[in-house]
Amino acid sequence: MPAPAVGPADDTVSFAQPRGMVFVTVLWVVAAVWAACRGLSLLILLAAGARVTVADLIGVGESLLVVPAVATCVIMLVAWNRLGWLRSNVHGVEFAATGRRGVRLPWSAIAAVALRRRGPFTELVVTPSAAGAITVADGPGRAPRTRRRGAEVAYLVDVGLMSPGPRTLLAELHRRLPGKV
Repeated sequence: MPAPAVGPADDTVSFAQPRGMVFVTVLWVVAAVWAACRGLSLLILLAAGARVTVADLIGVGESLLVVPAVATCVIMLVAWNRLGWLRSNVHGVEFAATGRRGVRLPWSAIAAVALRRRGPFTELVVTPSAAGAITVADGPGRAPRTRRRGAEVAYLVDVGLMSPGPRTLLAELHRRLPGKV
């Protein structure tokens, strides 16, 4: 049994994904994908010899305004209370990726942490040193996101849209794990 941590119990630093930032990012991604699909469908119609009328172009314009907004609203309703989060305190780190169950690791069980990718798609990669020290929370959600490389398993958390930000989050983890990060 590990020795109890010495320090204040209320030193928790929380990171969360603000719903507004997630909504806007999802909206732009859905709009870009939908615009590409609609443009491709128009090109296929033109290549097939169909004549594109003004009414067709108006329909495309309407769908570019309505479909991404509706799809984003549906996505946000599904993920409303299940956005990613991370908490760091004197005892360890707790985190969950969007739609996934939470994971708790004591500081002694963390081998490395790193950021992967950039921008809104930045991910935190947490590599545990001891598989037995990992606690996965019960409750709704899918299993935690993992990445396997040989025998090594790492946990992934989407942190690109977290507030205060991925760099601040990594600095907090550096503060807690100066020798391992």
